[in-house]
Amino acid sequence: MSIAIREVSKDFGTFKALRDVNLDIASGELVALLGPSGCGKTTLLRIIAGLETADRGHILFSGEDTTDVNVRERNVGFVFQHYALFRHMTVFDNVAFGLRMKPRAARPTEAVIKEKVHALLNLVQLDWLADRYPAQLSGGQRQRIALARALAVEPKVLLLDEPFGALDAKVRKELRRWLRRLHDDLHVTSIFVTHDQEEALEVADRVVLMNSGKVEQVGTPQDVWDHPASPFVYGFLGDVNLFHGRAHEGEMQLGEGPGGLRLASPEHSAAQDAKAFAYVRPHDLEVRRYQAGDATHAQSGIAAKLLRAIVVGPTARLELAPLEGAASGSADIVEAHISAQQFREMDFKEGETLVLTPRKARVFVA
Repeated sequence: MSIAIREVSKDFGTFKALRDVNLDIASGELVALLGPSGCGKTTLLRIIAGLETADRGHILFSGEDTTDVNVRERNVGFVFQHYALFRHMTVFDNVAFGLRMKPRAARPTEAVIKEKVHALLNLVQLDWLADRYPAQLSGGQRQRIALARALAVEPKVLLLDEPFGALDAKVRKELRRWLRRLHDDLHVTSIFVTHDQEEALEVADRVVLMNSGKVEQVGTPQDVWDHPASPFVYGFLGDVNLFHGRAHEGEMQLGEGPGGLRLASPEHSAAQDAKAFAYVRPHDLEVRRYQAGDATHAQSGIAAKLLRAIVVGPTARLELAPLEGAASGSADIVEAHISAQQFREMDFKEGETLVLTPRKARVFVA
């Protein structure tokens, strides 16, 4: 089932939760709504489900306007962050609940329900837990049962609100992979809400970045990572260093005088001494020792003192403070990532001066 969201707005008093949101979701697609707390992603999910009513706009399922259709008639499966399983029911009865609650004319026989529930429990690889109660399960198991229960009524749309938010990091990673494999098998149109960038980029076919009630960017995980459409998207997706400066005729200047650093920004060739921001990923910073002459060479880089080095596994994370007068563009702390092997070979010491040169930067003009 395809979903079309047209000019949807929602206010809570003076707070504008959603502002004229437009979005198209293809049949069988797995889409992540990603953004910080309060950006409107859960409100949008609840409006799609029918649990919340939009102030303005329309929701269409396969071309049919469902804006005023009751939640019971939308054929939507919903999975919440905190499982919402019935504690007094066994795993089997939890999964069977939706089937047993159908109107008498549409309700399957108990034999059919039994067969279907065991098939679903097999699908989520938990058939052996059918007779247990939720309190006897781990968090990851409870969430998989909640998903089986949502799938039992054969929803045309599956909505997941921070489905793995209450779980520890290792279980989250396992369930992310499992959800992706499950979706590839079932092809149910699915939308899940998350504030976890890694989760969205790893699981979704497309990512919808939301901020302050608006859609900032929609694209594949690779698209939004490689070509962020706004400073918000660049800053929200992964670690980033922000530098301030001036853009002029295709270049951005960080710092003043001969020690200033110039970054090429041909996309802003029309800029005339405009206020600008440069975003640089930590792994896009080249790191070397400070040498005589660096202070007066225009392209030498940003001189910075190494405050702390954190070496974990294959990566060394360096925290550095730009020296006074360096081409830092007023950045307070700069983070650079290099390989642990390079860190050991260079034998960098905390307290010494290093030079940082961006290999790649994304410049935005204010």
